Amino acid sequence: MEEELGTSIEALIRRLRLHQPPPSPYTGDPSTAATPAAANLFQPRRAAVLVCLFQDAAGELRVLLTKRASSLSTHSGEVALPGGKADEGDADDAATALREAKEEIGLDPSLVTVVSSLEHFLSKHLLVVVPVVGILSDIHAFKPILNVDEVDDIFDVPLEMFLKDERRRSEEREWMGQEFTLHHFDYEKDNKTYVIWGLTAGILIHAASVVYQRPPDFAERRVQFNLPKCSKEPSPMP
Repeated sequence: MEEELGTSIEALIRRLRLHQPPPSPYTGDPSTAATPAAANLFQPRRAAVLVCLFQDAAGELRVLLTKRASSLSTHSGEVALPGGKADEGDADDAATALREAKEEIGLDPSLVTVVSSLEHFLSKHLLVVVPVVGILSDIHAFKPILNVDEVDDIFDVPLEMFLKDERRRSEEREWMGQEFTLHHFDYEKDNKTYVIWGLTAGILIHAASVVYQRPPDFAERRVQFNLPKCSKEPSPMP
């Protein structure tokens, strides 16, 4: 796997620290907005997720995922990356992602080297979701402690899986005249079957493309959201 990556973990960290995501179409900060008009749009709430990567014994890059608690009111039982909404006390997106990961799965922030933020995503609940990439150098030092109110399970999958067709299913959808593809990835581990789909799948496809420096073996066909002006707050997408 290191040969496929063409780099060691240390070199990967150095490269990802140089990664510059494109300007966000969902921010009102003139310094980071994609266009001047974007600064005048309705501003969704902000959230961050942790794309936590580690190497297994065979040298394969893997990513930590959770299965959300079945008792939650939204996305119950679904696979997700650790993360959540930003708090006022969070210094930045990385702080949000690390705080949420500690609350959800007991991941000590000191074990994680944050290396980059990726392109922003907009959820169907109108949250700007910022993927934060972190490297867990010593997976054996991580002793998961699940918050049972939020998480039912924790597992890991090969990151490169999200560039391949082998475990992928897809649905063609339409939203406000836009056709897009909804990706599902099926993964089995310890006699359990997990389905990674929707926003989480989209984030991981993009993260894998950045890490492996190549596009997926399939067409992504992502939906492009258009936010209204500040004077009109949109209704959540169904």
